[in-house]
Amino acid sequence: MDKEHKAGFVNIIGCPNVGKSTLMNALVGERLSIITSKAQTTRHRIMGIVSDKNYQIVFSDTPGIIKPVYKLQEKMMHFVINAFTDADVFLLITDVFEDIQLEDSYLNKLQKTKTPILLLINKIDIATQAQLEEKLILWREKLPNAEMMAISALEKFNIDKIMGRIIELLPKGNAFYSKEEFTDKSERFFVSEIVREKILLNYKKEIPYSVEVVVNSFSDEEKIIKIQVDILVERDSQKGIIIGDKGTALKRVGIQSRKDMEVFFKKQIYLELFVKVDKDWRSNDTRLKNFGY
Repeated sequence: MDKEHKAGFVNIIGCPNVGKSTLMNALVGERLSIITSKAQTTRHRIMGIVSDKNYQIVFSDTPGIIKPVYKLQEKMMHFVINAFTDADVFLLITDVFEDIQLEDSYLNKLQKTKTPILLLINKIDIATQAQLEEKLILWREKLPNAEMMAISALEKFNIDKIMGRIIELLPKGNAFYSKEEFTDKSERFFVSEIVREKILLNYKKEIPYSVEVVVNSFSDEEKIIKIQVDILVERDSQKGIIIGDKGTALKRVGIQSRKDMEVFFKKQIYLELFVKVDKDWRSNDTRLKNFGY
């Protein structure tokens, strides 16, 4: 082993809507995590891998920390709990406008951990100096063991500084993944996430939270990728809303998804979307397991 080579897991944690996925994408330089203004956008633990000849950083984006109401949310919180067990560095992200509402059990873990914590106060591009100072004082009381940085994930302000500090904190070790890899997720996973993002952006109320996206076929041919996707909902009424009048709503989701996929895969995409009812999938252990939760 090259004694100077460093490698480690850097796990991004925090409450919903503070900018975890935006930060992850800025650090990795790839659009791996979907981003919308809705809470609970991220459902899985998504790894993004940054490699250099001297280091490998395995970033993890995790779901926002919430009190679970139904089974799907319980499964989502398991990804967060796992992120507490294997971190070499924690990136705890909050923002200038967030009330400190990190659940006590998670806060206690962070107060007791020996793992380095970089506490990142996000969205300073739209905040005053006074608002930032107030947050710094509050967090110093809560987490005196954390190192604090003010950032804007959206504007990529201080991203280089975070990267530099992470590299300093990484333990020495061999790479965990091939240096060519940039994520642990499959192509099908990114197809389902792109479609789910468009559903989050195009529908209101409970609809996006009742939806699961399943990729039935992914056929990568010479000049085109042919993809067939099922959009699962819990109720017949939701199916009608997803499809929309004369299929217009579903068509819009299809067009937007295809455009993003063509950018992501750098290839022409033929996409077919079908809407099906899968009653109460969010509360069914077997179905959740099949969907990777």
